[in-house]
Amino acid sequence: MKYKNSIIAIGALALFLSCSTNPFTGQKTLALVPNSQLFPTAFAQYDQFLNENKVIKNTKDADMVRRVGQKIAVAAERWLDANGFQGYLKDYKWEYNLVDDKTVNAWCMPGGKIVVYSGILPVAQNEAGLAAIMGHEVSHALANHGQQRMSAGMLQQVGALAGNVVINDPETLSLFNQAYGVGTNLGVMLPFSRSHESQADEIGLYLMAIAGYEPLEAANLWRRMNAQSGGQAPPEFLSTHPANETRIKNIESLVPKAKLEANKFGTTTFKN
Repeated sequence: MKYKNSIIAIGALALFLSCSTNPFTGQKTLALVPNSQLFPTAFAQYDQFLNENKVIKNTKDADMVRRVGQKIAVAAERWLDANGFQGYLKDYKWEYNLVDDKTVNAWCMPGGKIVVYSGILPVAQNEAGLAAIMGHEVSHALANHGQQRMSAGMLQQVGALAGNVVINDPETLSLFNQAYGVGTNLGVMLPFSRSHESQADEIGLYLMAIAGYEPLEAANLWRRMNAQSGGQAPPEFLSTHPANETRIKNIESLVPKAKLEANKFGTTTFKN
């Protein structure tokens, strides 16, 4: 019982001491792994990835990736400064690289290290489509989604440990572990991930609009993504991402707000 109480106390203390504020929503978020530890690790992993893969340089596409990335980063800094978060990006080390890989993907590591795979460019189709992709990925980093996912995973492990300490009966313990794994994944971790994706869609939409790109192209991008995948996807409740139809509908509803937000920064025309 004393061990059980210790686990609960440690977990409660960690939750109390390890929260940060998402500047885009104002909500308190989990931060069990501080950025002072997370960023250096991410930067080292990024450098290792570049060393092990073919980076495309000095081409039209590579220049476009860098240009769009820089515009998105500037838009993010302008928004943060205007909303009272000056210095929020001081530890970010922006880097934008195009990698020769047929995979339809792009990602941004904590701290602003971005990779775009060449395989996603035909789906992006134009500069605004690429801005939608990079705006989304940058938003994950800005909102510290990686940090939150790591923190949630740690809490999930603590919960499992507590159950294994408290339950002595082997049969009951086996049932607990099965139910806990399925329950926390379907009821907590997957919805948590889907909420991050929707949040990154929204933040990315504002950033691409402030940067001067047509935000409606984000909806068109997801139509092309859906066509490219052949419409094959698991049910939404089993997925880490919202269904493409859900994303398109949400993005279309947010386009007017994104343009109004961009207008505050003097952006009134939007490039495809």
